[in-house]
Amino acid sequence: MDQGRPPHPIRPPRFPALADLLDPGTYRVGAYVLLSVPLGGLVAALLTGAVLAGVLTLPVLVGALFLLGALWLVGALGDMQRALVSVLGVRFVRPAQPPTSGVLGWLGATLSDPVTYRTLLFHVIQLPLGLVCWVVLAALLALVVLGLGAPLWLMDASVPLVWNEWTLRPGPLATAGLMLSGAGALLVTAGVLNLMGRMWTRLGTALLAQDAGEAARREVIALRRAAGRVALGDDLDATLRDLTTQAREASTAEAVALVAPDGTPRALDAGFGDLPPSLLGGALTRPPAPGEASLTLLGGGAALAILPVALPASTGVDGGTLRALYAPGTRPGADELAFLLSIADHAGTALHAAQLIERAGTRAGELERARLARELHDSVAQALYGITLGAKTARATLDRDPERTRQSLEYTIRLAEGGVSEMKALLFSLRPDALEEGGLIAALTQHAHALEARHGLSVHTDLREEPELSPDAQAAAYRVAQEALHNTVKHARAQAVWLSVTQDAAHVTLSVRDDGRGFDVTAQGRGTLGQRSMRERAAGAGGTLEVLSAPGQGTRVTLTLPRAPQATAALEVSA
Repeated sequence: MDQGRPPHPIRPPRFPALADLLDPGTYRVGAYVLLSVPLGGLVAALLTGAVLAGVLTLPVLVGALFLLGALWLVGALGDMQRALVSVLGVRFVRPAQPPTSGVLGWLGATLSDPVTYRTLLFHVIQLPLGLVCWVVLAALLALVVLGLGAPLWLMDASVPLVWNEWTLRPGPLATAGLMLSGAGALLVTAGVLNLMGRMWTRLGTALLAQDAGEAARREVIALRRAAGRVALGDDLDATLRDLTTQAREASTAEAVALVAPDGTPRALDAGFGDLPPSLLGGALTRPPAPGEASLTLLGGGAALAILPVALPASTGVDGGTLRALYAPGTRPGADELAFLLSIADHAGTALHAAQLIERAGTRAGELERARLARELHDSVAQALYGITLGAKTARATLDRDPERTRQSLEYTIRLAEGGVSEMKALLFSLRPDALEEGGLIAALTQHAHALEARHGLSVHTDLREEPELSPDAQAAAYRVAQEALHNTVKHARAQAVWLSVTQDAAHVTLSVRDDGRGFDVTAQGRGTLGQRSMRERAAGAGGTLEVLSAPGQGTRVTLTLPRAPQATAALEVSA
């Protein structure tokens, strides 16, 4: 068992020297050892009798039935042995039995199953090993009885000790020494019982397990599910709870929890039930090192495995620990601890991903606020400044130049309408559900009005019915149109822009064309940052982007996206 570097005990026994003697698991081991000899004798007698009866009666064909019965007894008595070994805290997972056809099918499956021979080996070993345990325990108990019973036979003066010519009459000091020796023998007996329990546990686990690969399969399935949950989960708390559930279901632990560095539980699986979280032990003064596991014995024979949740060193953050609680008498093996370490690593990945998402969201918010400030400065603020100038001019010329006053008011009204349109477009782009509520056509219409009012462009739109696009494709189309129109205003020096959205049976096409100065597409290699952004958005939505331009001939940006699957399916059904 790999115990790693032990931390400070969480719930240490009050008297460490009496830990084995006070452990209920010690008495369960004693009960098992006490039953091992009579049970081993019974098993040996039944199997030996069945085999001998089969061999002796084989010439009259009845022996075949006895031999089949002996083979059946191996499995049936193995189930009895597994039930008895459960006293030591060993739990066996019964695998699904494949269907067999008739006696011959059962015979072939039984003879080809390695579990049959491992179980038979356990039957053979049990009786002699049980007898050895009995002899050792009998000798130790004799020393205990002689030592602790010294006052009953040493202090009686009528019963002297005679050795050859010597007659000994022990005094009180010798009696106290013998009693102390008896108490020491009692502690040694408890420790020997603990060792016997480990020996029988390992022997039962190795020979009576019905499918040695079952635990490995459960662990592989749990790790696969955990990896999928970490990759796709968007709720950190739900992801961590699912990881603890996977860890408990694929291990022998009673309950599993993820604990923060300060000792507070991050996620508790359903195995805790009514168990108090205080069993987790709180904060650790010396947590286990990365890649190691520690095992701490609790009161009552239970155990707590503690494993580190590792985060990249660059984060400078402690991920806490994963803690698995085991029932009295149950201890995890090295393979199970390695599995739990993998689950702890998945938890660290989930925590790190959540940190990165939070940082990205914060950074995105900062960038969005900066963009909004620029947009407000370039659009609404400029419009308000122009409105102020127009209103002041109209007021100054109201009495002496009515015609100029009228022109100033018309200019002010146009600026106000443009500012309203620009503000609507900004608000529309800021709301996360704007496209879902208004749709792509409404968003593009608002944007076209803002361009006309703000930059004086002549925008010709061919925006008919709302195209059938998935939400991601709809957002990609809107952002590509925004970037293309922004490039037209910033670089093309165009007088007019043509914006259209059309669709056919399988595709939706968005086109942005201007009459600007154009550019040499081949001279720009992979294009500017804006073009790369548009191409990435198109590819992310499953579409393609084409940019056609030449010096003095304007520019055309064409985005082609697949129609939503439900819309395509509806067309096929109607056809």
